[in-house]
Amino acid sequence: MTPAALAELVRNTAVDVLSARGLDTSVLPETVTVERPRNPEHGDYATNIAMQVAKKAGVAPRDLATWLAEALTSQDAIDVADVAGPGFLNLRLAPDAQAQIVREALGSGAEYGKGDLYDGLKVNLEFVSANPTGPIHLGGTRWAAAGDALGRVLSAQGAEVTREYYFNDAGAQIDRFVRSLIAGAKGEPAPEDGYGGGYIGEIADQVLKAEPGVLEQPEDERNETFRRVGVGLMFEEIKQSLNDFGTVFDVYFHEDSLHISGQVETCVEQLKASDHLYYTDGAWWLRSTEYGDDKDRVVIKSDGAPAYIAGDIAYLRDKRSRGFDLCIYMLGADHHGYIARLKAAAAALGDDPSVVEVLIGQMVNLMRDGKPVRMSKRNGTVVTLEDLVEAVGVDAARYSLIRSSVDSAVDIDLDLISKRTNENPVFYVQYAHARLSSLQRNATSLGIERGSVENADLSLLTHEREGDLIRTLGEFPRVVRSAAQLREPHRVARYLEDVASAYHKFYDACRVLQPGDDQANPLTIARLQLCEATRQVLANGLGLLGVSAPEQM
Repeated sequence: MTPAALAELVRNTAVDVLSARGLDTSVLPETVTVERPRNPEHGDYATNIAMQVAKKAGVAPRDLATWLAEALTSQDAIDVADVAGPGFLNLRLAPDAQAQIVREALGSGAEYGKGDLYDGLKVNLEFVSANPTGPIHLGGTRWAAAGDALGRVLSAQGAEVTREYYFNDAGAQIDRFVRSLIAGAKGEPAPEDGYGGGYIGEIADQVLKAEPGVLEQPEDERNETFRRVGVGLMFEEIKQSLNDFGTVFDVYFHEDSLHISGQVETCVEQLKASDHLYYTDGAWWLRSTEYGDDKDRVVIKSDGAPAYIAGDIAYLRDKRSRGFDLCIYMLGADHHGYIARLKAAAAALGDDPSVVEVLIGQMVNLMRDGKPVRMSKRNGTVVTLEDLVEAVGVDAARYSLIRSSVDSAVDIDLDLISKRTNENPVFYVQYAHARLSSLQRNATSLGIERGSVENADLSLLTHEREGDLIRTLGEFPRVVRSAAQLREPHRVARYLEDVASAYHKFYDACRVLQPGDDQANPLTIARLQLCEATRQVLANGLGLLGVSAPEQM
């Protein structure tokens, strides 16, 4: 019995108990919460439903808990139901009912853990969106991993997710990039406000190779050539780096297209007629303070030029016109003010501000021997995506960037995540999967086939470590649902570490294959089914993180 099925059983039982006593059943929540107690001696699961609703129903919590315990004990799926304290209900499942989790995991296979929370919801997920003026730095790399993982968990809950990269190919930063490339092509130092690093020289050389006479062109033509070719080369390099990292975008949206097409101008003109924009001091302002901003923001400057937020408003309008129900933005720590601005933009467009969600990510620091690492070969000043991958590989890089909440700064120990030991979280999880794959191969080599799970006697799985592992597997659907609901893919990574821990403890306590055995007994078959269910859950979870599930290590 999965936690979800148990919660439904408890609720249905509570309806029967209250109805039989003429009490109001509407006091019950739509979904009853059942949780695994910290102390396993208290039972497999616990619920506080009696304490939650007893007062509303007009009875004492402990009396209601006692009635529920009596009714639940009569259910085949419940072995023991005890009342604790002022009205907690502790439950132990019957062995066969608990083993239903194994059947469900194996029966669902790659679909186990998925749900329908966001069925039909069209989500635009914008992340990374680094300026095309240099390689992706470590902060952008964190978003490349965490953003992709968020897209995966949202999809696992039924959402139609479009991953979008907002390509900032307009504005002052591009002008500085072009001037830096020209200086590099001439062999001159970078401009004072320009970009340095070896990559500037590399791209400048590629521009010269593609356009041999570019430096002899008139200034405006020369600048446009460096802009067109140089930005294109940088952008292709960024896309390739992301693809190599396992992060693939569905849409690359060019900021410049909003201006060229006239969308920014059209959008602003429409908004001038609304109450959300006002005119003062020769400029047009957005009433962003109404949504928590520290000050209203200029949309059209006094010289008539659009401020950056004008493009943001037009971009949101474009997203909504493409049919997205929810627009999620994943931005860096220095963009905190965008939360209020984008919600104000949504309101100005006549939308509910809740169609916009902004997630703010914090800094990442690479450490070695307790000291910050500066190891970039091409950029000189910051660590890039390529630097991290070269040092530890894609899997370790992705996993280590995902496993912590993005709203907190994180230090990544390069020595630790390079180790092939259980101290390294990604190795710990991947090794558990490889060990389980090896176990199934060893069984086959002995001539032992686990066969169909329907024919296995899973009620034999009564050992404490077996029960703990099974109940841990049963938490997977709830973890995935929470990760999607809270926009926290790191919950999946931490859960996988719990699964690996529970498996290793089970393996140490419960021998699966006896040395020399070439015939399977019912307990061996049951344990092989449990092991395969565990392998499946690990594979599904690693897939949600975009991390490989190796069969050998």
